[in-house]
Amino acid sequence: MKTSAVFLLCLAVFPGFSRGRVVGEDEAGFAECNVFFPGQVPPEGFTEPFHVKICQQYNKEPRFATLYSTKDKTPLYSAFKYTKAAQTEEEDWLVEPQIDDPENDLPEMVREADIVGTVANLGTNQALASDYVGSGYERGLLNPSGLHGEEFQVATYTLTNAVPLSPSLSKSWHRDIGRVVEQALAPQCSQKDHLYLLAGAIPSSVRANGKVSVPEALWLAACCDAPQGWSLALLRNTNEENSLADLTVGELEKQLPAGVRLFKGSCGEGNQAQEKTEAILQAVSQIRSGGQVGTSEDQEAKESGLVRKVAGIIAAPFIKLLELLIYLFVELVKFVFSFLWLVIKRVGGTLLNGVCSFCNGLVSYLKAISMVLISIPYDLGRVIVNIFLGFLQIVQDVVSLTYRILRIPLGFVLHLAAFPYHSLCAIPSVLRDVAAGIGGTFSLVVDATAAVLHGFCYLAGHIVKRFVPKGSSDD
Repeated sequence: MKTSAVFLLCLAVFPGFSRGRVVGEDEAGFAECNVFFPGQVPPEGFTEPFHVKICQQYNKEPRFATLYSTKDKTPLYSAFKYTKAAQTEEEDWLVEPQIDDPENDLPEMVREADIVGTVANLGTNQALASDYVGSGYERGLLNPSGLHGEEFQVATYTLTNAVPLSPSLSKSWHRDIGRVVEQALAPQCSQKDHLYLLAGAIPSSVRANGKVSVPEALWLAACCDAPQGWSLALLRNTNEENSLADLTVGELEKQLPAGVRLFKGSCGEGNQAQEKTEAILQAVSQIRSGGQVGTSEDQEAKESGLVRKVAGIIAAPFIKLLELLIYLFVELVKFVFSFLWLVIKRVGGTLLNGVCSFCNGLVSYLKAISMVLISIPYDLGRVIVNIFLGFLQIVQDVVSLTYRILRIPLGFVLHLAAFPYHSLCAIPSVLRDVAAGIGGTFSLVVDATAAVLHGFCYLAGHIVKRFVPKGSSDD
């Protein structure tokens, strides 16, 4: 969001930027722009969800209010008060980012070229300059800039205050409206700051470049909210550029969507000052026919006209010279300020880059030092922990070895220690026992042989005795 950041910086340095604030749904009416409506009550009956309320501002002051249709991409009406007209006009068209992207960080109106690519869905709900290119229509202001001073004029040049008009219609409409307000309406309102004006358009199905609705009619409603007040409405059909019909406010409301009420209490429509109304209608009739409206001030001006002309002829060269000197002085001041601004911007940019580089280096150094300082206690703690764990391992090994040693039976240790003695001392006994065993074996064999022979002799004698007769022995 580099572009938006630059714009916000410029807005903070140069407070004269135009600003248009989209009024939230939780705010009453048009918020701080309610001052442009009689009794601070906006028109009723415009309740479509695609209607957006905008409080148009400049130099931190509300300048006029606009009800915008995101469906038709045109304003339905702009509410304002008449101020002294400026001598020159400077067009600087702006768009309202929040209409297309309510989540963006640009609360101000900006030039379209400054936010291309930074505002989501730009042109989805509002008209852009490209929508008028090649369409045959120009951007016609609902709230005419010619009825305002310089600061108010800057605020009027926004696409949320423009409708597609043919060049001839735009010129004639603004000319006639300017004359009606200056020559007919303002002189007949005793308190000029109580003259409330509504300039509106009735959308049609015809669209410029297929996007922006071309109005089928333009209208102006005026309310003098003062003692002996009055109200009046004018209507012009866009197909008939020379038609300028005067109506009552109630008659105009019938041309608008059902239920629309433009002014609170109709602004005394049923109890108007007849003389002022007739004077206004007569002035409107003269303007419609192409004439100029005369006033008492104009008569006085005519009486002193000759003196003024003579004085003007004499003073003209001096005035021209003074204008030239003023022009040169202004250009010199502008050049000096531009040069100073360039120098400040260059020097400031260099200083800012140097400060940023120094800050980045300082941050990196402090970060490295901090990491080292933080690592020292950590490493020290890790060494202490390792030493403690090593000591615990040694103690564990000693205890384990002691335990295993203590588990061996004492008798087994004694027998193991006496094994060499008993082994060596047992050899003679073993040899003796072996000799005794051999002798016993030999004796056993002899005894067995003698026993076998004795048994054999016994058996033979028994057999002989059995089978040899006894008598033969007597013979």
